Amino acid sequence: MNLPKTGGLDLVSLGALVHRLDPGVIPFRKATSCQIHVSGGEFNVAANLADCFRLRTGIVTAMVDYPIGDLIAERVRAMGVQPFYRRFKHDGVQGPNMATVYSDQGHGVRAPVVFYNRCNEAAAQLKPGDFPWAEIFAGGVRWFHSGGIFAALSPTTSEVILEGMAAAKAAGAVVSFDLNYRPKLWSLWGGADQAKTVLERIVRNVDVLVGNEEDLQLGLEIPGPKVAAKSKLDPSVFLGMIDQVVQRYPQIKVVATTLREVQSTNRHGWSAVAWVEGQSHKAPAVELDVLDRVGGGDGFAAGFFYGLLAGEPPEAAVRLGWAHGALLTTFPGDTTMATVEQVQAFAKGGSARIQR
Repeated sequence: MNLPKTGGLDLVSLGALVHRLDPGVIPFRKATSCQIHVSGGEFNVAANLADCFRLRTGIVTAMVDYPIGDLIAERVRAMGVQPFYRRFKHDGVQGPNMATVYSDQGHGVRAPVVFYNRCNEAAAQLKPGDFPWAEIFAGGVRWFHSGGIFAALSPTTSEVILEGMAAAKAAGAVVSFDLNYRPKLWSLWGGADQAKTVLERIVRNVDVLVGNEEDLQLGLEIPGPKVAAKSKLDPSVFLGMIDQVVQRYPQIKVVATTLREVQSTNRHGWSAVAWVEGQSHKAPAVELDVLDRVGGGDGFAAGFFYGLLAGEPPEAAVRLGWAHGALLTTFPGDTTMATVEQVQAFAKGGSARIQR
């Protein structure tokens, strides 16, 4: 990969900001209170890189001028991410709105439950021409990131992604995309067939692709191997699909994913794997005691991108992503509370012994 050494921004993400209501282990039907987490698959990567890894990052997104928007904007500032907003006025009744995600954590044999209210979402109304890309990238940008959740919001959001990718490539940036295939979102406007058409166009512009075997199969129609994996932590199925990915999209230099085996809501096997310019690299397998699983994949992506941006060998970059994703599941919310020193220590084989 031809990764720029310097730039005014290390990474810029394009995607929707949301707020997640979290009643913890209480199901929503019995909840009396909840925490509010600010999230977004694309934003989480920028926030993690800024707060934990101390990089200069930005988020390109929609913002609504009303109290929920103010709350979200405050959290964006708190994570150290530079915003580039297309602002919308709220009419006081119907919106447009900042999307709401509802997600209880589950416990033990009871799985987490996730559902949405994305009605009249401002981010879904974004269209080409809404952002001054030349100004955003004027100081230089090293990496541009977006994802399948944002692409799924409306017929125009994928066009904004393509516009942003073209501008980022013109600025010399590496371009990444997280497939994040969500059938619920795609079902609202065309379903699986539309998803494949849209994602095909986007992935042709991508240098670094993030997505597991299910994302590759459902989002891009890459057929999986006939031989089943020995376990969810076995990377053979994922790696067996890489040749077909690269044959179809020869410009791709990196494909990466997490590997997760759910034993119960609070106990997961965890690993990660990446194919980097012809070589595969796998992180160790570890047992996780999970507090909140939401955002673990974005945590991996952030740590992995950090390793590549920092010039680490691919094997070390995968371990940094694996370590950060693992640590992120020990915190409430979607974004990091870890320090880069904690991530580096765990990536090198650290333990949970008390730090005095």
